[in-house]
Amino acid sequence: MKFYKTTGVCARQIGIEIDDNNIIQKVEFCGGCDGNTQGLTNLIIGMDKNEVIKRLDGIQCGTRGTSCPDQLANILKGI
Repeated sequence: MKFYKTTGVCARQIGIEIDDNNIIQKVEFCGGCDGNTQGLTNLIIGMDKNEVIKRLDGIQCGTRGTSCPDQLANILKGI
């Protein structure tokens, strides 16, 4: 699993493991709202990374201009 730094959210890092078919195998949030990050993780395990990007890109948390799901989508775009 590789960890990536986040910007503008409570989660400091997000760890992601993706297989050769672009299927998300593992996700780990370091920080953030525990219940929400666990729920998000359980929902996206087994999904294609491009589908996750499509669903999560642009989600905002209050006035931050981003969110943990948006940061995850941004990381996935770069993988």
